[in-house]
Amino acid sequence: MCKVCGCSEGNSRVSGLALQPVRTHAAGLSPSRMVSIEQDILSKNDSYAKENRDRLARDKVFAVNLMSGPGAGKTSLLVKTLSDLQGSIPMCVIEGDQETSNDADRIRATGASAIQINTGKGCHLDAHMVGHALDKLNVALGSTLFIENVGNLVCPSGFDLGERQRVAILSVTEGDDKPLKYPDMFAFANVLLLSKIDLLPYVDFNMDQCIEYARRINPSISVIPVSVKSGEGMEQWYGWLRSHNNDATSTVV
Repeated sequence: MCKVCGCSEGNSRVSGLALQPVRTHAAGLSPSRMVSIEQDILSKNDSYAKENRDRLARDKVFAVNLMSGPGAGKTSLLVKTLSDLQGSIPMCVIEGDQETSNDADRIRATGASAIQINTGKGCHLDAHMVGHALDKLNVALGSTLFIENVGNLVCPSGFDLGERQRVAILSVTEGDDKPLKYPDMFAFANVLLLSKIDLLPYVDFNMDQCIEYARRINPSISVIPVSVKSGEGMEQWYGWLRSHNNDATSTVV
């Protein structure tokens, strides 16, 4: 059961591999029973997340969980990043969507390895799904692993996947008050990427106000405004990735 929306049981699969469903409807359950089930599910997820984190640390892999609402530009950002950094950092991708392998196909077209997780009716990835994906994805030593979560500003924030860093992506077409409306997404993110800033002249979006809202929720969040189209801010984003990749590869386990 999703702890926030109670998203329904789904037939999750990793590129055709059926997984055990980890969500169920909560209709008819008392609040105390729902809390008990929620705690049990999150406890199991945390256990899987620790396994993933230990495994990635042993392989000196920097894993970053990319989260946003639908249409914020996660996949376009990834395609641009993979293309520009090709040959300098080993990179691979776990893609999360309810249906289709369209995004994984776009990623593979760059030459990077990618595996698709389809969550069915589920609205977020969980650590169990990611563990199965890691079993099938050939992640090279010292890689940066991008985990593109299902497009949703609510539920992905509640599930630790074993990642090293969390990045929230918000496009300027979505509204500058999103950090206040969806605080959990920004409270637990290390970085906020403000995307599609080339569109700022055409939309009613106050970037300074948005950043102030985000830091009201999370004072330590770093903010990087970016545009895949113009390239503005991309070098700062790449610098952040390189720095954390170096940290992961130099950490003694």
